[in-house]
Amino acid sequence: MNPQITNLAIMLIMMQASRRLDMEDPTIIFYVRIAYVSAVAITWAIYQYARAQIVKKNDLTTLKFVAPANPLGGQTEEKLEVTTVRDYDLQQIDSAIKSIYTGLAMMGFMHLYMKYTNPLFMQTISPVKSALEHNEVQIHLFGKAAAGDLKRPFKTPSMFGGATGAAEAKTDKKSVEAAERAGNGGVKAE
Repeated sequence: MNPQITNLAIMLIMMQASRRLDMEDPTIIFYVRIAYVSAVAITWAIYQYARAQIVKKNDLTTLKFVAPANPLGGQTEEKLEVTTVRDYDLQQIDSAIKSIYTGLAMMGFMHLYMKYTNPLFMQTISPVKSALEHNEVQIHLFGKAAAGDLKRPFKTPSMFGGATGAAEAKTDKKSVEAAERAGNGGVKAE
């Protein structure tokens, strides 16, 4: 099933459930906090287990692709990336782990400083769902083949679903050779 549709369905269900709860009751707030912290802990554990599996497999197959230009990051031209499957997977999983900390900081600010409880309640399911749908988790925990949507380098999902509109990484031999000749990157990061 499409992750955007399930996210929308979960949010609608959680909104209806939050309306039925008295978010001013300290007991309910306590249980919402426990549920949120538990969800974050489970998400962190899923990513750490996937990370351990990546390190254990130690796949040193070379991965070459031409990364698209990122004007927001100050990068104006495409760059050849040469890495290993292990390093690419670790980079992806570490990025997902950092997103947990970012979400935790945002929720902490909204709940502790601004005194909002509804967003905390709404985020009790989403982190775990996102972790289970993550490409690295699909490959390393569920044993799915790294083909199709799970082929490295992964396609960048659009914030609004559907086609991204942003350029995708190129893995075809012609693009990689052209980037190698142009000298744009290509030095393996250690």
